[in-house]
Amino acid sequence: MLYHLLYPMAEQFGGFNVVRYITFRTAAATLTAMFISFMVGPWLIRKLASIGAGQPIREIGPDHQAKAGTPTMGGLLILLSLLVSVLLWADLSNMFVWIVLGLTTGYGVLGFIDDYSKVSQGHSAGVSAKTKLFWQVIGALGVAVAIYLSPDFDQELAVPFFKDFTPNLGIFYIPLATFVIVAASNGVNLTDGLDGLAIGPVMIAAATFLLLAYAAGHANIADYLAIKHVRGAGQLAIFCGALIGGGLGFLWFNASPADLFMGDVGSLALGGALGTIAVLIRQEILLAVVGGVFVVETLSVIIQVISFKLTGKRVFLMAPIHHHYEQLGWAEQKIVVRFWIISIVLALVALSSLKLR
Repeated sequence: MLYHLLYPMAEQFGGFNVVRYITFRTAAATLTAMFISFMVGPWLIRKLASIGAGQPIREIGPDHQAKAGTPTMGGLLILLSLLVSVLLWADLSNMFVWIVLGLTTGYGVLGFIDDYSKVSQGHSAGVSAKTKLFWQVIGALGVAVAIYLSPDFDQELAVPFFKDFTPNLGIFYIPLATFVIVAASNGVNLTDGLDGLAIGPVMIAAATFLLLAYAAGHANIADYLAIKHVRGAGQLAIFCGALIGGGLGFLWFNASPADLFMGDVGSLALGGALGTIAVLIRQEILLAVVGGVFVVETLSVIIQVISFKLTGKRVFLMAPIHHHYEQLGWAEQKIVVRFWIISIVLALVALSSLKLR
């Protein structure tokens, strides 16, 4: 909104010329989202606590009963700051902006229903996994079809570290894009189990895709890096900046010991947002590198379930894998920081793939 208000005034007032630049608006969106999070956070914590929106803690596994009653649904703080900031600073005539906003909001609503169900029932079960997966697939499928039908759609798949290997997927792009979005959403959701564990890798991935989105939207930079030029993708850098700002504000309250938990309203939405951005800028496979922590968390659950069903034995002491390390005696903060370090390394590997081909 501010962009559309100030942009026409740039010719009369030279100072407003800065709003023409995506870099400026990305920085502005980051700071705006962070400011909103800092301002709204204390009120939201008090409000959630007053209505008894405390996080139910599973009795199985590591002893986290001391955290019982900590307000959940803190993802509302991230989503509020993110959505307001993007609406203020992004070009709202850009289709990509509305696609990622729509998917993020939809997954946020799904997560809110799940969180509300847990809080109201006083149990950690919430909405059934099948129901959540169904609506996740529906939302992701809608995004995939919209992208596939867009006039500038490129059916070739970008494969990291391979410059000339770009298979043409055709109609099969739709199930791939759907899988990427749903997998990213559930990956972040499974990672959200310790104070600050999920939001750190989410922000690192968002920072990586901020750079990739800007590069993809800039014809000269995309050509130099030999990546797909996606017209209009630069606006997604603003979304990534707002996500980082909202995430930093949330982390202020989520750092151990947490005053606020993210909940499914945050984890499902943020994971879905990352998956959607990866699909929009045509870096679907690279998301698996950048979000390697989410991939490992998801695989640990899959391996655990398959192993137990086939052999009656467990591979890990507990899944997802961050609980395995808890059972080994690692301190919560050590697990969180080490997973953040791994995420940074993976982000650097992903960025290096742009020229190592």
